[in-house]
Amino acid sequence: MPVNLNAPDPIQLFPVEGVRIGVTEAGIRKASRKDLTVVLIDEGASVAGVFTQNRFCAAPVQICRTHLSAGHGVRAMLINTGNANAGTGEDGLLRARSTCNALARLLNLPPTSILPFSTGVIMESLPVDRIEAGLAAAVADAKADNWLRAAEGIMTTDTVAKAFGVQVVIGGATINITGISKGAGMIRPNMATMLGFMATDACVAPSVIQQLARELADGSFNRVTVDGDTSTNDSFVVIASNKAAHAPITSLESADGQMLKSAMLQVAKRLAQAIVRDGEGATKFITIQVEGGKTPEECRLVAYAIAHSPLVKTAFFASDPNLGRILAAVGYAGINDLDQSKIELYLDDVHVAHHGGRNPAYREEDGQRVMKQTEIAIRVGLGRGAATDTVWTCDFSHEYVTINADYRS
Repeated sequence: MPVNLNAPDPIQLFPVEGVRIGVTEAGIRKASRKDLTVVLIDEGASVAGVFTQNRFCAAPVQICRTHLSAGHGVRAMLINTGNANAGTGEDGLLRARSTCNALARLLNLPPTSILPFSTGVIMESLPVDRIEAGLAAAVADAKADNWLRAAEGIMTTDTVAKAFGVQVVIGGATINITGISKGAGMIRPNMATMLGFMATDACVAPSVIQQLARELADGSFNRVTVDGDTSTNDSFVVIASNKAAHAPITSLESADGQMLKSAMLQVAKRLAQAIVRDGEGATKFITIQVEGGKTPEECRLVAYAIAHSPLVKTAFFASDPNLGRILAAVGYAGINDLDQSKIELYLDDVHVAHHGGRNPAYREEDGQRVMKQTEIAIRVGLGRGAATDTVWTCDFSHEYVTINADYRS
C-alpha cells in the first residue's frame, strides 16, 4: 500500500487548452490493460525535456533528444508501458523510429515532431506491430480531460495513478497546470525509472522552456530516491501550449515567471513525492534535510548517502532506532574534511546526536516513537556553513525484494 497517497481527484486535473490525450489497450505485454498513450499538442507550443543520466539510456530517450534538438516543434508524444525498449541496440532504435513514423503518418506530421517514451522490461524487443495497430484507437480517444486515464495508462509496478493539478492567475488570466508521473522502483535522481509529463496553457517563450524544465526537475524529481538505481528510460517533459491570454513569459526571473514556476513546482514536487510514497513495498515516507553545509551539493551528498543505505532503510522499516547507521552514512558520504564533532542529528523533534555523540537527553523510546510513524523527518546539521538541501526517500521492506524478484514473472 502506498504511504498516505490517494488516487487522483479528477476535479483537480485541469484540461489544458492545446493538449489532448488518448489512451488505449494495445496488449503490449499483458492483455486488458491501458498501455498505449498519445499526447497531441497544437502547433506553436513550447516543449522541453530532461532525461536520464544513465549512459546506457534507452532507444526512445536517444530519439527524444535528437528530435528535440532538431528544433522542428513537438506536435505529439507516444508513450508505451510493458516494454522499455532499452538494451536493444540498433534494432531498438529502428523500432522506436518506426512507431514515430506510424504516428506521424496518422497525424500527417514529420516524424521529428514525435517524441517516443517507453517503460517496462529491459532487453526485450519492442512489439511495434501491436503499438502501430493501437495508434488509431488512441488518437480517436484523444480529448483534453483524459489526464486520469493517461496517469493510469503509464503505470507499471505503481499501485496507484499519480496526477495533480493547480490553477494560478497570471496577468489577469487563469492558468491551468496538470501533470502525471509513474514510477515505484529503480528510482534514483538524475533521473529515475520514472516518466513525468506536465502541461500548462501559460505562454512561455521557447527560449526559457528548457530552463524551466531543468529547474522544475532539479526541485522535484532530482530530489527523490527509492533504491539508488538510475534507470535507462527516465524522462520529464514540460509543455506550454501558449494559449492563455497573458503576455509571454520571457524570463523566469520576472514576477510572472516566478509565479508560474512556483505553481508548476508545486505540482512537480507532488508528482515526485508520490513516486516515493508508492515506492515498491514502502511503508514509510522519509524526508532527509541536511543543513549547515558549505554548498548545497555536499548537503545532497550526505542526504543521498543516508537515503541509499540499506542498513538505514531496513532499520526504518523495522522501526528500530539503530541511529548510528545514519551517522555512519554521514561519515562515508565523501566530505573529506568533515568535522564529526560538529554533527547534529534530529528525528522529527527528537535531538539524537549532539556534537557528534549521543545527546545525553536522548532516550531510545523517543526515537522509536518517531520511527513508528509513517512520515518521518531526518535532519542533519553539518556545522560547516549556511547551505541546505532536501531529499525524499522511503524504507526497504520484505515486499521490495518480492516485487523485484518476480518482476518479469
